Amino acid sequence: MSTPVPAPYTESRSLPPYRALFAVDAKDFTGLPAVQHGPVSQLIPELVDQALERAGLHELRDSKRFPANTGDGVVFGFDPALLPFVLWPFLGVLDDILGAYNRQCVGPRIRLRASVHVGALPDAGGAGDGNGTARNDTHRLLDSRPVKAILAAASEQVTHLAAVISQRVYEDVVLGAYTGLHPDRCVEVPATVEGKNFSQRAWLYVPSPSGNLVQAGVRPREESAAPAGASTGQEQDPVTRPGTHYSGNTQHVGEGAAVMGNVGRDITYTGGSTSYRGTNQHWGGGDNVAGDKRVGGAGDHR
Repeated sequence: MSTPVPAPYTESRSLPPYRALFAVDAKDFTGLPAVQHGPVSQLIPELVDQALERAGLHELRDSKRFPANTGDGVVFGFDPALLPFVLWPFLGVLDDILGAYNRQCVGPRIRLRASVHVGALPDAGGAGDGNGTARNDTHRLLDSRPVKAILAAASEQVTHLAAVISQRVYEDVVLGAYTGLHPDRCVEVPATVEGKNFSQRAWLYVPSPSGNLVQAGVRPREESAAPAGASTGQEQDPVTRPGTHYSGNTQHVGEGAAVMGNVGRDITYTGGSTSYRGTNQHWGGGDNVAGDKRVGGAGDHR
């Protein structure tokens, strides 16, 4: 017997329970030889479980809701009460475990993107559990331009994990000070996905930023090409207007990605393949991070 599909806005229904969501996927998984796909697919959840164990989240490890192996990663739901501990210390512990594995592995390096979100999802022991807008948005955040760009731009020797945190989680957990993750460790970005009707405010957290990622802003080429001394006007909204504003420990990015680190050259975001015009550095596929870093007015290079 087919399951009836409810018509929207015809009657009131009970809201599904709120579930936190965690998802990861591996950078450049599809570029691996086919013989490595199966072993890497098995390895990723093992590394995640090791990190949960080491972070003291035994309860979460043993009580995941609607877990799924996505081939190049994993996704699962969990009790939102544990969100503060997933943000801190779990993400940092996962980064440490990935680093330790990558330093001793003889196979491909495992570098992960992660997303953390929360929302109402069905969870009643049925076949459709975990499916809903919050689940879709978790995967969109995972595939968004900023988190892909930051991992592509970072040193593969140092940065093994880049996490994107939804605005809802950031407001409730980080700004609410329920977690050990300080707001100054996060960078606000517009999370967009190429080819998808998706745009949300989100926050990047990189547990181990490499030197080229600290304190750098990203500008679209058309803005960075403005004549010297030209006025840029008022500070632009980080989501709806292009350009980047950088001040102190906060970055607001209009379109593209936020990059954190000490940069010897200038930086421009263009959205193509990834490259860096610097000394002795080359990065693989992903969004482009290259060009000039500028802070303040004309002639201000930091």
